[in-house]
Amino acid sequence: MRLRRVVPMLRIFSVEKALEFYVDYLGCSVDWEHRFAAGMPLYMQVSRDGLVFHLTEHHGDACPGSAVFIDIDGIDALAAELAARRYAYLNPAVEDAPWGARVLRLTDPFGNRLLFNEYRPEG
Repeated sequence: MRLRRVVPMLRIFSVEKALEFYVDYLGCSVDWEHRFAAGMPLYMQVSRDGLVFHLTEHHGDACPGSAVFIDIDGIDALAAELAARRYAYLNPAVEDAPWGARVLRLTDPFGNRLLFNEYRPEG
């Protein structure tokens, strides 16, 4: 047996707001989109490097307000990149976490929380 990557499914309510946050602000690309028919809810995949999310408008797929813990190398670079984008709804800062890491917390427009985590070197 071999476990492979995890792809979180996150509930969205507005394609426009999802694209503004995940593509314009976070820097992801849209990999694909799916609708069963015109006018039906959207299901799409966005990604950046090894980070992959499935974003869904479908009612039963996921609960709003989920949390995703994301290990990262280069948290200060990500924080600087996000600050330069001037997203009107967030102004995150890197914080020291009690588990020996530095964390950047983001909340998408649908209440889903993304916690970017970089462990501090031991010593």
